[in-house]
Amino acid sequence: MSGPFLAVLLCVALAQAVSASPPDRVILIHGLGRTPLSMKWLQWTLERAGYQVDNLRYPSRRFDVQRLADQYLDKAVASQNQAGSGRIHFVTHSLGGIVLRQYLATHVVTNLGRVVMLAPPNHGSELADHLKQRALGRWILGPAGCQLGTSASDLPGRLGPAYFQLGVIAADGPVHPWFWHVFHGPNDGKVSVQSAKLDGTTDFLVVHGSHTWIICRRDTSRQVLAFLEHGHFAPPQDREGMP
Repeated sequence: MSGPFLAVLLCVALAQAVSASPPDRVILIHGLGRTPLSMKWLQWTLERAGYQVDNLRYPSRRFDVQRLADQYLDKAVASQNQAGSGRIHFVTHSLGGIVLRQYLATHVVTNLGRVVMLAPPNHGSELADHLKQRALGRWILGPAGCQLGTSASDLPGRLGPAYFQLGVIAADGPVHPWFWHVFHGPNDGKVSVQSAKLDGTTDFLVVHGSHTWIICRRDTSRQVLAFLEHGHFAPPQDREGMP
């Protein structure tokens, strides 16, 4: 066989190998008191980009974080591993980030990809500190929400730094008038920007928006895609041209 013909065969073989490789998958983990519906915009965005997406449903106000991680998230990871051998990425909102950190602290995901956390209370929530002082607040938070205090003995403070590729997007407002006195510094009304930070984070970004609606912003979806694909958020000079 001639050299050019062998080169063509090699290119065809490489193209077939790439096309046959299993697609990356993403598990979405919603926040406290929310449902998979809150993550639908992100799900559609990721699916259009070619990812297989599992939009996790779990009873965020019924059980503590450990049970949510061991029972509900573990089943989702096992199901995705049965579906194929590609990488598994995670995108979380609020409490979902703590559920994932708890899971990764006690389980090994050998095909772990990248992680994006949206408004995560990585050092707890000042609002949770405030609410759990009263019976009504504890009912609103549920067992998992009551674990989101800001002290070093609370669960977020005990989970340790990130050992995986992590991108964090925090928000800095606006604050509900009822809770303005709870925070000291920029915050999204439920989690402070400072609390969203975590040692070991690969990239960190602050957007102007609320805790609830950060997951529905187009720029959030674009930055999630950028991090999953490249391992970093798009720099400011490139954001205007993002699709």
